[in-house]
Amino acid sequence: MADLASIFNLVAPFFGLILLGFAIGRYKKLPESGLSWLQFFLIYVALPPLFYRLIADKPLSELANWGFIAGTTLATFCAFCLSFAVGMRYTKGDMPQSVMQGVAGSYSNIGYMGPPLILAALGPAASAPVVLIFVFDSVLLFSLVPLLMALAGVEKKSIFATAREVVWGVLTHPFNLATMAGVFASYTRLELPTAIDKMTLWLSQAAAPCALFLLGVTVALRPMKAMPGEVPALVAIKLLLHPLLVWVFLSIVGGVPDNWIFAAVIMAALPPALNIFVISTQYRVGIERASACILVGTIVSMGTLTGFLWLVKTGRMVADLFP
Repeated sequence: MADLASIFNLVAPFFGLILLGFAIGRYKKLPESGLSWLQFFLIYVALPPLFYRLIADKPLSELANWGFIAGTTLATFCAFCLSFAVGMRYTKGDMPQSVMQGVAGSYSNIGYMGPPLILAALGPAASAPVVLIFVFDSVLLFSLVPLLMALAGVEKKSIFATAREVVWGVLTHPFNLATMAGVFASYTRLELPTAIDKMTLWLSQAAAPCALFLLGVTVALRPMKAMPGEVPALVAIKLLLHPLLVWVFLSIVGGVPDNWIFAAVIMAALPPALNIFVISTQYRVGIERASACILVGTIVSMGTLTGFLWLVKTGRMVADLFP
């Protein structure tokens, strides 16, 4: 019972903030346009300092774990391919819709929910795998989506022009810029001036509660009108198969620290990211399906994510399946 209570106390604030945002968004009739500034604050002001601080004090040798990167990225790619196949079946070959389903079944809430939850569960030693998963999963999915959309004819540009925009978008994304700045600080052992260091600390601490509240409000403003038939399969892939794939692949790679494997499994078990809705809105494809996946995935993850955390925290999960 003590273990269950500690797990509940760990996850309750995260889902509590989402529920608070959902309740206020549902019953307080404020214009949706007001979310724009909060979204800008999160993406460009609060989250970059969080990723900078996660990585700036880590030795570069700790970050160059290519086996870990390959295992986690391959697991995400497999989850994407399987979810894409599910989407193609349920949409009768609609490729743009299926791309959105691929993202829904593979892209975890690794930016908003991942860092604070993993650090609270496993401690600061788990910050390096959190950053690596965020960077390489984001690069993978934000490269696949525009290229596949170009192939599907949604992007009215050549593959070359799309690829060039993808590379530029990845290089200039504020999270990736913050990561590169953190790598530079790690290499040069840079120490920020006291005032700036305190500002980045405050901003990084504001990121998680704002992001979770925003997630709840965003879902509330787009109520699910009907349950698309593929949503249960996509949620199962995202919340159960994806973390199991990570667990198996990292065990095959071998030599990965236990706390890195646990961090990667929990990251994969996180609910679908709010970015799915942002991407579907950008392409004007599958907006209602994206909302359904986020809503159902977030609700179901209350049980599945708690279960994975319980396995890790109680020592019932063996890090390496093939010792």
